[in-house]
Amino acid sequence: MTYQVLARKYRPQDFSSVVGQKPIVTALRNALTDGRIAQAYLFSGIRGVGKTSVARILAKALNCERGPAADPCNECAACVEITRGDDFDVLEFDAATHSKVDQVRELTESLKYGPGRNRYKVIILDEIHRLSRQAFDALLKIVEEPPAHLVFIFATTEAESVPATLLSRCQEFRFRRVPLDELAAHLETISKQESISASPAALRLIARAGDGSVRDAVALVDQLATFGSGDISDDDAASLLGGLGFELLRTLLAATLEGRSEEVSQMVAEIDNQGWDPRHVYGEFLAYCRTALRLGLNGDPARTDLPREEAVTLAELTREVGYENLLRILHLLLESEATVRRSESGSLAVEVAWLRAAELPKLIRVEEILAGREPSGSGDSGVSAKRQPPRPSKPAPTSRATTSKKEKPAEIESPPADLSRGGGKGPSPSNVDTEPGTVTALLERLGRQKQSLAAHLGEAEELILADGVLTIVATPGDQWLHNTLARESNSRHLEGVIAEVWGPGVTWRLTEGKGNARQEEKKPEEPPADETLVSALEDPRVQAVLDIFGGSVESVDKRDTPEEAQER
Repeated sequence: MTYQVLARKYRPQDFSSVVGQKPIVTALRNALTDGRIAQAYLFSGIRGVGKTSVARILAKALNCERGPAADPCNECAACVEITRGDDFDVLEFDAATHSKVDQVRELTESLKYGPGRNRYKVIILDEIHRLSRQAFDALLKIVEEPPAHLVFIFATTEAESVPATLLSRCQEFRFRRVPLDELAAHLETISKQESISASPAALRLIARAGDGSVRDAVALVDQLATFGSGDISDDDAASLLGGLGFELLRTLLAATLEGRSEEVSQMVAEIDNQGWDPRHVYGEFLAYCRTALRLGLNGDPARTDLPREEAVTLAELTREVGYENLLRILHLLLESEATVRRSESGSLAVEVAWLRAAELPKLIRVEEILAGREPSGSGDSGVSAKRQPPRPSKPAPTSRATTSKKEKPAEIESPPADLSRGGGKGPSPSNVDTEPGTVTALLERLGRQKQSLAAHLGEAEELILADGVLTIVATPGDQWLHNTLARESNSRHLEGVIAEVWGPGVTWRLTEGKGNARQEEKKPEEPPADETLVSALEDPRVQAVLDIFGGSVESVDKRDTPEEAQER
């Protein structure tokens, strides 16, 4: 028996077999059940999503001996002949070969006669956007007022090219790309029926390569099964579909994230030597980075398009790098994608884009600068796979909870049960973080959330942690720190960071100090007792600006309003 390709063998023959188009199937079934048959339908969407198949199913449902029915029986003479393409009352044309106005006029003349045997005469016109302008005009009249026995079904991949005059005479159904999960499940069903051995990861990789097209994905399964003699391995799927293995993509991603520009350049040379299309490789790398980004958001490795082992390895790499760093690099690569696609020298464009991405780990993040941190000597305080903790630009205030490198961490007593801020019962000493430098850690974590508040606390005379209470000793006369901590948003941020560092039971309080060497070195300016200044400090807009930029108000220039100026 002659071999039949899988794309034709598993073509849907009823609405229940259509994959990924449930809203359209439901609408058509209801129309058939209620007898609300339109004179013309327009099916639009990408290739291979079922437009022509649904048109044939609709033709069978209209002419089935048991119908019109929500599903054709596929057993009566009309259903069998329509399936074979032998029914004279169901005519299927390709608009590319019937695009001239004379051909359309000849067709419309023949449609005046009723069907020979069936209930309806159905005209399926594929790729209708290929018709000429004059052909569209010749078709309009009969589409608007067809005989009762006539139903038009148009299909197109370019709905925007169809004139609005024709669209207004049709019921339009837009076929979507089939979701990855539904397409992978459909491929798994076909593989089992054909006794093809394929892992879920390989099928998901094929479904992704199909780009939402059922026909393309099934054809790839057919091709890979032929290559592997009925066995589709993960390596074969990755090699034949992507042209490169996961190891190369993972190595390239790690080299980019760690700023190893020389290794990135060597990998571009290897891609050239292997004869791979650099634009295709660039697209595959973008998809790989997108998977890494989802894993960085605590995605399930089993839900990715990668083999289980590769997904787990990539998840570990993503956790080491950090989600925000990977997001920055992916954003830069995406910006360069259009340049790579349009460039005549694809290999050079790809190399430049990857080298630019590899320079990001050597740059200083603007968040670090705003937080008042200095870059390390190696210049790797930006995006690096092994991030170093940032160093504060100002010396941390003395604290009784801070120990030297040779000293053991100080034991912190449990806080009292009744706390004025932080609430709840204090944790036991075993639950309190007593690692050295916890006050420095407090300022660093606070700086990542609210830089201005961290800067104000850094100017405090002293920070003391004792008995489960963080005492903030303000410099005498420093009303600005009092006003800053009095705001609800600032106190909420401070309480949250204190809970992260020492536990949820630790609270804080603000007191005024007696002055020390730091005060003599830089005596804080006392705010003038000016009502205008106080009013400005209480303005929410001024507070927002100070929170963002971490500045201070030195003076207020009071100007007349337009009304006051007019009175003068």
